[in-house]
Amino acid sequence: NFVKFKKEKRMSENVKKAYAVVAYEQISDETKLKKYMDIAPKTFGKFGAKFLTRGYPAVVKENGKNERTIIVEFPSVAKAEEFYDSPEYVVALDALAGGAIRSFKICEAYE
Repeated sequence: NFVKFKKEKRMSENVKKAYAVVAYEQISDETKLKKYMDIAPKTFGKFGAKFLTRGYPAVVKENGKNERTIIVEFPSVAKAEEFYDSPEYVVALDALAGGAIRSFKICEAYE
C-alpha cells in the first residue's frame, strides 16, 4: 500500500493545472446568461475548480476585444474535461443555449 501511495503521489505531483478560458463574442440574451451563471458556478466544487476572473477586461491591448472573459482553474486537463462533459454542466449549457456565442478553451499550465 505504501509503494502504491508513493507512486500515486509522485504521479499527482507531475499533473499540471489547467485553465478554462471562455470568451463571450456576443451575448444576445441576458436572461439566459443569468440562468447559466446561476447554475454553472455551483458545479465547480465537485471538480476542484475555482474562478480566477470573470467579467470584462480591465485593459485591452493589441488586437484584443472588450468581451466578457472567464478564467477558471482546474487541477488538471482531465478534471476540466470531466467538468465540461458532466451532466451538471450540461444543464448550465442548456440554460444558455442560443443566448451567447462564445469560445471555450482548456489550456494546460506551462509549468
